[in-house]
Amino acid sequence: VQLQASGGGLVQAGGSLRLSCTASKRTFSNNAVGWFRRAPGKEREIVAAISWNGGSTYTPDSVKGRFTISRDRAKGAVYLQMNHLKPEDTAVYYCAAGRSSYITTDTQHYPYWGQGTQVTVSS
Repeated sequence: VQLQASGGGLVQAGGSLRLSCTASKRTFSNNAVGWFRRAPGKEREIVAAISWNGGSTYTPDSVKGRFTISRDRAKGAVYLQMNHLKPEDTAVYYCAAGRSSYITTDTQHYPYWGQGTQVTVSS
């Protein structure tokens, strides 16, 4: 599975962006998908995950209430809606497909990664 993340850009604090994750060569419709980010000088962290059918989702406290993950299996896409963005949300955002159909926050269980998309939030 090869994934591609898109939708990043420059936005002012308080603004919104929607990231998209699509797959080429093989669908990921039966895989859980996670969104991760890595800011300069920081560890990679998970910001959202969704089960294969969208029935379960996860967002950590750092983005809860601001970020929403969803998927459209018919279109083969997973989205990350980011609202009320803060400068500390600035990072490269990656989507990844898991081995399992079910959510995990363990990055070791996400073997398929996209190339990342830059999100920059100005103050």
